[in-house]
Amino acid sequence: MPKINDVALAAGVSTATVSRVLNNSKTVNAELADRVRVAAHQLGYRPNGIARSLRRRSSDVIALIINDVSNPFFTAITRGVEDVAQRSGYSVLLCNTDEDPGKEATYLRVAEQQQVAGVILSPNTATSDVSRLFNAQVPLVVIDRTLNEPVDSVMVHSLNGAEAATQHLLASGWKRPACVAGPREASTASDRLHGFLEAVRQHGNLEELYEYAPFTQEGGANAAKSLLDLPTPPDSLFVANSQMALGVLDEVRRRGLRIGYDIGIITFDDAPWAPFISPPMSVVAQPAYEVGRRAAELLMERVISGTPLEPREVTLSTTLILRESSKRLPA
Repeated sequence: MPKINDVALAAGVSTATVSRVLNNSKTVNAELADRVRVAAHQLGYRPNGIARSLRRRSSDVIALIINDVSNPFFTAITRGVEDVAQRSGYSVLLCNTDEDPGKEATYLRVAEQQQVAGVILSPNTATSDVSRLFNAQVPLVVIDRTLNEPVDSVMVHSLNGAEAATQHLLASGWKRPACVAGPREASTASDRLHGFLEAVRQHGNLEELYEYAPFTQEGGANAAKSLLDLPTPPDSLFVANSQMALGVLDEVRRRGLRIGYDIGIITFDDAPWAPFISPPMSVVAQPAYEVGRRAAELLMERVISGTPLEPREVTLSTTLILRESSKRLPA
């Protein structure tokens, strides 16, 4: 493999000049820079990323640590992060925790040990331990769920979206809504449940019906089963995310309930399948790509400037998209 000395010799310049050119320094004469690039191309020279990382004490890689890579919400976030990172000359290391605190701790340790340039994290809980990153001075941006630390964050108005969805169910004529909530320890699940309860409490003496469950298809099915097995079951469901909604649909159809007649359903997240099922699913859409884009921009500012900044918080709005699943149709 050709080395930087070989490029310097071929271009007739010093190794320091080669280094400055390859690091996109603006201080090198344009003619010399062209000679270096031509020589590097002809020799097939590739920078040693590991050595460069050791010199700079960081790499050209950022870590994106998310809860569920199969969830379309996180897929869109990943695309937003990657688009910004690529434009800035960085690659993205994607880590999937599966809502497992042990896996999360492992990935945070790997990020610190591999000297990544920065981390974007969707924490399992508000108390997730990010001390390794702080100690190593690795910039951190939190997305989707809150963290009890003073860091940059990009969040969505989950509470407002949940309240609007529940108000819509009640305005459509459903009389006994229930919430298929996410896991108790997730701040997004808590916010969506609180939004649901805010709406219910504005309508007199309605019973507060809800069931906590994991943000998974199985979790949604089990929560729906518990609610629909009540002596007086709910007639409509607000579901905390699209993965849970798939389980809810399975349970509803297993019981032979007709959506729009026997039960109304609305869910958080506009999953790709939502408009195409029968009946189409009403949703609270989150700007997932924008979450990823804004988080990556905040992180790149930290990585590139290297100057201390006060923690910044970006909060994005949701959009209520009404389709047939939440409407009450005449019997």
